Amino acid sequence: MTEDEVRSNAFAMPMHNPAFPPGPYRFVDREYLVITYRTDPELLQKILPAPLKMTEPVVKYEFINMPDSTGFGHYCESGQVIPVTLDGVAGGYVHSMYLNDHPPIAAGRELWGFPKKLGEPELRVHKDTLIGTLDYSDFRVATGTMGYKHKTLDAAAVKKSMEEPCFLLKVIPHVDGTPRICELVQYSLTDVVIKGAWGGPGGLELNPHALAPVAALPVLEVLSAVHIMADLTLPYGKVVHDYLNLSK
Repeated sequence: MTEDEVRSNAFAMPMHNPAFPPGPYRFVDREYLVITYRTDPELLQKILPAPLKMTEPVVKYEFINMPDSTGFGHYCESGQVIPVTLDGVAGGYVHSMYLNDHPPIAAGRELWGFPKKLGEPELRVHKDTLIGTLDYSDFRVATGTMGYKHKTLDAAAVKKSMEEPCFLLKVIPHVDGTPRICELVQYSLTDVVIKGAWGGPGGLELNPHALAPVAALPVLEVLSAVHIMADLTLPYGKVVHDYLNLSK
């Protein structure tokens, strides 16, 4: 290949057979269990990267089943999102994510900077209960439960909340181990179609783990539990803060 051919064909690793196809990525029948809980404000403040600002000491713990997604197939995901603001704009900071499929792990980390690691999340219905679990290295890290479809929620309000911007801290090292990319990335879901949204009683248990420290933001009180079924598109993001070049 010539240098021009290298540049024109460069998209993702490995170059001759990328781990994921180009986006944007469409998700069909994406199913969420989101349990919002109150946590320790001092611990929360310590993990939020400036210039993001905490709005209140709460965390949204998510279990997500994705049976039909562009280029990624069927996989599950689990993690924590923290309500924040950036320059007065409300959104969510994605703090942790655990997935059971390599292509979306690679794409999420390389394109946007999603904090993705390999784990074993699952979301399923057992009799009258919606159950989300996360295992890491053969250890149960998180268990979320919700009464199945106890109350129908306003679809328009749920759609609006899902369209709020999300923020990611993207870090990619140089070959000498120093940071080559260190920036805040913002993205917003598009073409969101709510197929159903329900509320109900919820519970959440987080267990300490050295390599999957979701319990470092402890559950002090469960505030709400929401079950959502939706179609949506994940587009590319944009850089909103560059830690290595503050003149931009």
